[in-house]
This record gives sequence, C-alpha cells and structure tokens, in this order.
Amino acid sequence: MFRYVIFDLDGTLLNTLEDLADAGNWVCRQNGWPEHRYEEYRYFVGRGIRSLVNALIPPQRCTEEAAETALDQFVRRYERHKEDKTRPYEGVAELVQTLNQAGISTAVLTNKPHAVAVEVMEHYFPGLFSQVQGAKDGIALKPDPGALNDLLYGMGAVAEQTLFVGDSDVDMETANNGGLASCGVLWGFRSGGELLAAGADHLAETVEELGALILGTGSYALGGRADGN
Repeated sequence: MFRYVIFDLDGTLLNTLEDLADAGNWVCRQNGWPEHRYEEYRYFVGRGIRSLVNALIPPQRCTEEAAETALDQFVRRYERHKEDKTRPYEGVAELVQTLNQAGISTAVLTNKPHAVAVEVMEHYFPGLFSQVQGAKDGIALKPDPGALNDLLYGMGAVAEQTLFVGDSDVDMETANNGGLASCGVLWGFRSGGELLAAGADHLAETVEELGALILGTGSYALGGRADGN
C-alpha cells in the first residue's frame, strides 16, 4: 500500500486531447500551416505547451517570432475552449475519493501552466486533491525532478511510500528521476510498450487495477511489476 500518490493530469485524470488538438489546429489555420490528426497530438502533449506549439510549426517557418506568436495564439484559444470536449476518465474521481477516505494523500503534477491546471482541476475535481502543481516560470518542467521534489516536500511525503501515476514516457522518467515507483495507465495517450521502455514499474489497464495496486488489495491483472513478478 502506498501512502502518497501523485497523478499526472492530461491523459491520466482528464482526456484533454480533443480540446488541445482543436486549439492547435486553430493556430495552424490562422497561420496557413498544415493541420494535424488528433492521433498526432498524443505525441505532442506531455512536455509543456511551448513544446506542443513548436511541433505545429513547419520547419521552414520555425523562427523565434513565429513560435512566440503561435504560443500566444494557442494559450488564448485554449483558455476559452479548454472545457469544450474535455472529460474525466470514468471512475477516476471515485478512486481518488476512496484513496482520500483511506488516508492516502493525493496530488497532481503537470506541465500544464499552473493557473490553467488549478482552474481545470477545480472544475472537474473540486476539493479532491491536496495540492495541484503546474508549470511555473523559473521551475524546470517534467521530467526534471525539481517540481516533483517541491511537491513531495509540501505533502510531507516519503519517496519510498509514494507512487507516481501517469500515461507518458515523461511521467515515467519523472518518477525515475525522483526515485519514486511509477505506474503507467493504459487509458491515456501512450502504449504500454512505450511506458515500459521509459521505465514504468507497473502498468494499469483499468482504474480498478490502479486502485488495487495503490491499496495493496486483491490481484493485479497485468501481473504487478513490469518484470512480471
């Protein structure tokens, strides 16, 4: 049983892909760039909005001025439409409620801008998480462990009793860099193979499996640890 659980946001708690893709493709249309399929955005998300926006810019148009303009366009568009199609993954809110009732402290660490992350979490999961930490100026993004270490300190958490839950290679690398156990969820934006290659200790195909892992109850259908033990 883990006493502390830190969740990623996009692709782990909330399916934000369509709203992010819609904002990205709107930026492309404003600038006359080719649009991208929703599936492509699975690989644009995870390393912060600036990284996502840079992935939209055709190489021959990639200048500092173009990047800053596109970033501003994306932020303004996404802010207005960030809740159009976004939805919590089924069962996630109930799981967090169960963890809280069991005395397990839960928090969120995301590369989404901090103010946006706080607003989105309060809209979809009001009062459920003890802390929400998003991207802030002067603090390196995941997978750098700096923000993670600050969050652990704020939670009063012990690394050996903490699980990091996410859906991407960035999340697994963040956990590894911070010395935490990691669980990759398979309902998000990346595949199990990618998560294992990035160092996932566990995989969870369903919310029920994730709950069993955290609480240390029942069986873990995917075999528990990535090595099959």
